[in-house]
Amino acid sequence: MAIAPQSFLYEFDPATGVATLTLNRPQRLNALTFEVYAELRDTFEALDTEPGVRAIVLTGAGRGFCSGGDVEDIIGALFGRDAKALHDFTRMTCDVVLNMRRCRRPIVAALNGTVAGAGAVLATASDFRIAAETAKIAFLFVKVGLSGADMGVSWMLPRIVGAGQATELLMTGDFITAQRALEIGLYHRVVPVERTLEEATAFATKLAEGPAEGIAVTKRALDLEASMSLEQALQHEARVQAELMVHPDYREAYEAFREKRTPRFAR
Repeated sequence: MAIAPQSFLYEFDPATGVATLTLNRPQRLNALTFEVYAELRDTFEALDTEPGVRAIVLTGAGRGFCSGGDVEDIIGALFGRDAKALHDFTRMTCDVVLNMRRCRRPIVAALNGTVAGAGAVLATASDFRIAAETAKIAFLFVKVGLSGADMGVSWMLPRIVGAGQATELLMTGDFITAQRALEIGLYHRVVPVERTLEEATAFATKLAEGPAEGIAVTKRALDLEASMSLEQALQHEARVQAELMVHPDYREAYEAFREKRTPRFAR
């Protein structure tokens, strides 16, 4: 089935293998609706096996990346739901993150402006974060009386910035600047706002040129081994590395080295 979301933009460049998802409610700083959540969940599931896709860029239209759940379309609407319906909603939001992490393709978040609430979680769930100088970020959940632990962020964030920094960000809900996010390792790069998408796309293209299976195994290991002992991690890495040694990409890298050329990995 073709990937054709209705609530955000989707583009695929077959020449590079890069798919771009653009949240497209700029008048609301790309605030999320029930429909956007559902389509993000389904799109990331589909992108895991979509032919030709080797890397993904996630960005926003206008001056913001994503301001989180829409105040009226989600937050206000939730007051009319019973306990089961509320849990169904929170499970759906968690499934977005689950599908992002399960997706074998690397995800590069191009943070073109404000990153807040669930938008901050989408950025955190991405594999890379390339941000505009204007891309301040906050995990706002405690500001609205909820837990800072939302959509898996209390699992992901400490692994990126450490427990101390994560505790402060999640318990205060305060914004930090893009420069501060870079300093603590939350952002990989900070660039001028007009170059954000260009830089992210170039980085995604570089990843797309690499060995897709090797990158996929690396992404999976980074999550899987977080709950393993050292002995279990070593056993896992010994097994998957041996499996990759019979993959055509390993032979191609060797032949390219011998022939002094750039490797042409399987597509």
